[in-house]
Amino acid sequence: MGFLEPDGAGLVIVDKPAGLTSHDVVARCRRAMGTRKVGHAGTLDPMATGVLVIGVERATKLLGHLALTTKAYSATIRLGVATSTDDAEGEVTGGASAVALDEAAVRAAMAPLTGDIEQVPSSVSAIKVDGKRAHQLVREGADVQLKARPVTVDAFAAHAFRREGDLLDVDVTVECSSGTYVRALARDLGGTLGVGGHLTALRRTRVGPYGLDHAITLEDLFETPRLSYGIDAAIAAGFTTREITQAQAVDLSLGRWLDPIGLPGVYAAVTPDGRAFALLQESGKRASSVFVVRPAA
Repeated sequence: MGFLEPDGAGLVIVDKPAGLTSHDVVARCRRAMGTRKVGHAGTLDPMATGVLVIGVERATKLLGHLALTTKAYSATIRLGVATSTDDAEGEVTGGASAVALDEAAVRAAMAPLTGDIEQVPSSVSAIKVDGKRAHQLVREGADVQLKARPVTVDAFAAHAFRREGDLLDVDVTVECSSGTYVRALARDLGGTLGVGGHLTALRRTRVGPYGLDHAITLEDLFETPRLSYGIDAAIAAGFTTREITQAQAVDLSLGRWLDPIGLPGVYAAVTPDGRAFALLQESGKRASSVFVVRPAA
């Protein structure tokens, strides 16, 4: 029995430039890759740069299953000015001179913002309030008050300090859970120090297992259309794997289930030669497919 090969399917890890929305990047990837079957996992603000995970062809069906719960960023926080959007695109809403701040004081204020914390998201986030995105309501003039929610900041570290008049710019790195707002960290750091703070630069360096080391700029993608990961490599990088026999591969290609082996969450069924046949999830006495990579021909 033959299998339908997912030709041209895989992930492009785009190094997103500033000024484009995630939807803009998808549109450009469609043109570069010559297909409409393109989607993205997660979003980046227009001001942000760095890793954006793009699925192509059949790999678009992978996107909802990818474990992209951890993220890493490099950023610059400006202390001394607070803004309406917690970043440089908003209007100045307050602030105080940061001249008296030293590096030790800044690092001490960062410590309580690390670990398992309750964070109030930025008011210009994509969180829905009464059916509308918070950022839409803010632009319409509404006073949006979002509730704090639990997030995990695994690392929040300062690496460089630069003074400019009454302002202090701090280059930081952040490793955090999905749903954490780096803009909110900038806002809260400035609030803790009593001078106000906002984000002036943000670069995502990693999402889950996918980092800048495999990223491609849009310019390079148009010049040489290619994948960062073929579908088998993408699955190997993003999922725990279970080795299966050729007979089991046939079963999975036909939508049948396998016996469970005790693996938690969604994992990949892969033959010894590295070909992925399905993503599985166990429940009771079944390991059932949540996505068949190679259906029966």
